[in-house]
Amino acid sequence: MPARNQFKQALKEKRAQVGLWSTLPFPFVSELIAGSGFDWLLLDTEHTASDPVIMQQQLQAVDAGCMGVTSAVVRPAWNDTVLTKRYLDIGAQSLLFPFVQTPEEAAAAVAATRYPPHGVRGMGGTMRASRFGRDVRYVAEAERELCVLVQLETEEALDRLEDIAAIDGIDGIFIGPADLSASMGVPGEVNHPRVRAAIDGAIRRILACGKAPGLLMLDEKRAQECLDLGALFVAVGTDQVILRKHADALAERFQRGPGVARAAY
Repeated sequence: MPARNQFKQALKEKRAQVGLWSTLPFPFVSELIAGSGFDWLLLDTEHTASDPVIMQQQLQAVDAGCMGVTSAVVRPAWNDTVLTKRYLDIGAQSLLFPFVQTPEEAAAAVAATRYPPHGVRGMGGTMRASRFGRDVRYVAEAERELCVLVQLETEEALDRLEDIAAIDGIDGIFIGPADLSASMGVPGEVNHPRVRAAIDGAIRRILACGKAPGLLMLDEKRAQECLDLGALFVAVGTDQVILRKHADALAERFQRGPGVARAAY
């Protein structure tokens, strides 16, 4: 039978999950950060040079590195039926679909994760997800353990939040602060008062719909505020930013002479 999805169960039980965003598509990195003790890791393919072959290795690395503590969430590059099928077949159980704008797009994401007659997922008899065909109950029971998260990234999507949340099969709604700030005319200003108000309001509205709210927030104080508001899955850092900032800081402490301009984010 399919392995139990601890991440999905935690969201159902309203247990907040603190995560790390991973944009370094290397299994060695995935195994290393999986051992840090986060509740979940977002393995990104939208803004990384990744593909299903690399992702399968990353999923295996997370399993090896976390000793069952950390859950992997995969973000496909797009809300695409074929991409979804490939990530599910290699064993992903939780998917975050980017840039969902309408209830119809949310429904398409759900349908891509379900076998007929409940969806359009193609049948594959010997994929990794079914232990290469050894798990004869996989097809009948996989849906129970799959977690579907949709990402709302614009003001227009937030306007349709309740309609999107009403789609059967949506487990959580993720607010993308960076893209939301761009859609509100203040690109990159995730702590702008209007952006903060929109995020706070969205968290409350998602909870009122009975779904799990989530977001990525690198400002630790702000991340804690969102958790206190009821956000249930919050990524509080990214592997690439952690590496860059610590490498830059270490180099700067040993530098002599004129300083080097540093990126603010």
